Amino acid sequence: MLRDEIITCDKNYFMNVFKGRFPLVVDHGEGVKVYDKNGKVYCDFLSGIGVNALGYSCPELVEALREQVEKIIHCSNLYYIEPQAELEKWLVNHSVADRVFFSNSGAEANEGAIKLARKYFEVRNENKYEIITAQNSFHGRTLMTLAATGQEKYHRFFQPLPQGFKYVPFNDLEAVYRSVGPNTAAIMVEPIQGEGGVYPATREYLEGLRKLCDEENILLIFDEIQCGIGKTGTLFAYEYYGVEPDIFTLAKALGGGVPIGAFLAREEVANAFKPGDHGSTFGGNPLATRAAITTLKVIKERGLLNKVKKTGQYFKNLLEELKEEIDIVNEVRGVGLMLAIELNRNKARDIVNYMFEKGFLLNAVKDNIIRFLPPLIIEKTDIKNMVGELKTVLEKNNL
Repeated sequence: MLRDEIITCDKNYFMNVFKGRFPLVVDHGEGVKVYDKNGKVYCDFLSGIGVNALGYSCPELVEALREQVEKIIHCSNLYYIEPQAELEKWLVNHSVADRVFFSNSGAEANEGAIKLARKYFEVRNENKYEIITAQNSFHGRTLMTLAATGQEKYHRFFQPLPQGFKYVPFNDLEAVYRSVGPNTAAIMVEPIQGEGGVYPATREYLEGLRKLCDEENILLIFDEIQCGIGKTGTLFAYEYYGVEPDIFTLAKALGGGVPIGAFLAREEVANAFKPGDHGSTFGGNPLATRAAITTLKVIKERGLLNKVKKTGQYFKNLLEELKEEIDIVNEVRGVGLMLAIELNRNKARDIVNYMFEKGFLLNAVKDNIIRFLPPLIIEKTDIKNMVGELKTVLEKNNL
């Protein structure tokens, strides 16, 4: 199909749920670049919304997937799966967790984490079921994870939502203390709020949550769907902060582009689940787990975590220079390669559109916030080129 035929087909048949879709039909990718059906090249600073950690056409990942497709794509979890077992062992050996369950998405992973937290207290005959989450958070689009999400705009058309959630201001430890009650089962937070606008938690906040949970017999859940798998310069975001959760969730970059999610827990917590409590037809299938174990190994073997620390600091420094030079930039936020600039006027979407025309893929997560989630393999030259073009358009809008 030709480019215009594809766009017309989509408009005629696909449900109208994506606002402001760009007129880009991605044909293929290589490294940090994607190619339009008509041959135009774009440097990707969004990586599929934080998914394509290794960029595009990573040789090790392509070869692993080709080999796995030739062997077997799917089989039931009624049987044992070799790449699933390898991935389980790798994740446990490299994290604070003792057990893992695989899902197909981040929303499913968060849903499973919430179920596990409630089951943990149910088997102890404790009437604890409430989950405290943060305002401005985002935890998914199932009804349960919408209810966990602390943004009213996601709630309003889908009432009644599942009950049992409280929302408090992010980075406000005192507000959490005030919200804890006899029915509180868990506190669930993103170490760095992604869809909310790239707001990092403070170390003191997460340390305080850990202390509170220990004192009050509450579980601490970290949603690392967007901020995990290398974006902070550590494999998991909790490592960057030095605060260990009882349960944490992963997805997005975990499979390097192949859909997979996971929730991981300490042994005592994980043991609350018994046969029949949870399951998934496709979760942990051979193709997805082969993609994930390959992605994780490449991140380690190529030393990408150290690379992220260096390129992330370089990137942030350039953005800070923009802030000093151009009045429209109000704030620079983020850690590693999960960054954002906040503008003092609602020009983010106009600027992202301009950058699109210039061959750079960015994201306006809000009307005044531009988010950057490049692949972990991004080079300083790519960053310098993008920031240079960004400076040009910001100067034009600095009126």
